[in-house]
Amino acid sequence: MERRAKKPADEPSLFDEPARAPERPAPRPAEPAPRAEPALPQLFTVGALTGAIQGRLAELGRVRVEGEVSQKKRAAAGHVYFDLKDPGAKLACKIWQSVVPRALRFELAEGAKVIAWGKLDVYAPQGGYSLIVDKVELQGLGAMLAELEKLKAELRARGWFERKRPLPRFPRTIGVVTSRDTAALRDFLKTRSTRWPGYPLRLVHTPVQGPTAAASIAAALRALDASGVDVIALVRGGGSLEDLWCFNELAVAEAIFACRAPVVTGVGHETDTTLADLVADRRAHTPTDAAQTVIPDRAELVAKIERLGGYLTEAFERAFEERAERLATLAARPVLRGAGWILDERARALAAAHARLDHALVAKLERRAGAVAALSARIARRTPAAELARRAQRLAAAQPRLAAALQRGLAAREARLATEARSLEAVSPLKVLARGYSITRRVDDGRAVVDARTLTPGTELETRLARGSFRARVESVEGPEERA
Repeated sequence: MERRAKKPADEPSLFDEPARAPERPAPRPAEPAPRAEPALPQLFTVGALTGAIQGRLAELGRVRVEGEVSQKKRAAAGHVYFDLKDPGAKLACKIWQSVVPRALRFELAEGAKVIAWGKLDVYAPQGGYSLIVDKVELQGLGAMLAELEKLKAELRARGWFERKRPLPRFPRTIGVVTSRDTAALRDFLKTRSTRWPGYPLRLVHTPVQGPTAAASIAAALRALDASGVDVIALVRGGGSLEDLWCFNELAVAEAIFACRAPVVTGVGHETDTTLADLVADRRAHTPTDAAQTVIPDRAELVAKIERLGGYLTEAFERAFEERAERLATLAARPVLRGAGWILDERARALAAAHARLDHALVAKLERRAGAVAALSARIARRTPAAELARRAQRLAAAQPRLAAALQRGLAAREARLATEARSLEAVSPLKVLARGYSITRRVDDGRAVVDARTLTPGTELETRLARGSFRARVESVEGPEERA
């Protein structure tokens, strides 16, 4: 069990009871009271006390602890053990083998200032506690990552991540930016020897790690782009996040975006993604993958040329065979054996056409003669004398029917006229006048007089009788008698 550092007197302990407010002193009694026995503290078993301590530690949840690395070691099973210390205390830390790849992304060195993330745990058999670590970052790395995310958002808003230019299929010269002392260059050259030995490369040496690496990489990119290369490969081997940090600098991203030639990055491993990878036109997983991306495969190209050459030779041979067969077929035709055959064939065709024409002409004349005979017979049947006789016969048959129809029509109209005359005579005003009545009208406007009150003395009137009429002048007017 590790010895716990002594706690300052004024620092509250995690396991202290909550402080109580001081009680106001009671007034002194007249007689001293008997002294009470002190209460006994709570009794724990070792296991129960260890469980209580573990429960209190679990209440803290996930914590971050800052300190200096010491006594770092790796067990045969893959677990990593180390201590975090500061001038006042020391804390045992453990990283289980299953989380080492994602928790520890760099080489943990003695004396390094780090921040460990994890949960506190109690190991009951030894009575000690330790931090179960799930993430380790160098001190200050969190601020750097936050700044990187801010820079990513800014460049994404500018549209720098969307530009992806096509790579030339057969670049005349390939530019390479890396350190000449790294394994990345050796892998790149080895891949070139495999794919196309002696392919034109132009190398610009630059540091790929350290505080001045970003500016040097940017200058190398600009120099290669100005030299007229067709494509640029920016490569570096794997490393920790701090080792690859120069590829997250704004200067490198600006230099990549300003290049006229397409840029391919092969930085770190497949899981490493830097700002340079996002701005580049193509991201390769490794330097070897970058070399395979920009350097053509000579063996594949030669095989393709040979295959296409075989296809072309086969096509020529097949075309020649088809032309030869067609020429033989044409040579076997009679028209090419002698010109007389053409005249004979045309003479036979002409004789056949003449025979068909004669036959058609005779048949047409016969049809026309039959049509003329039929028309003559129709004309003979329809002479003017025969037509007049038929019309006279129809007229003689129609005359009695027409006379009878006229008689019937006249009789019906006479009967109807007599009936209507009787009806008209029954309602005629003359019949009324014949019974002694008369019709009196005003001479000036011809209106009938029906009310004596419309007359004035001196008005001239005309009276119509059943026989004749006379005029009179009004001398006086009397109104109708009032009925009781």
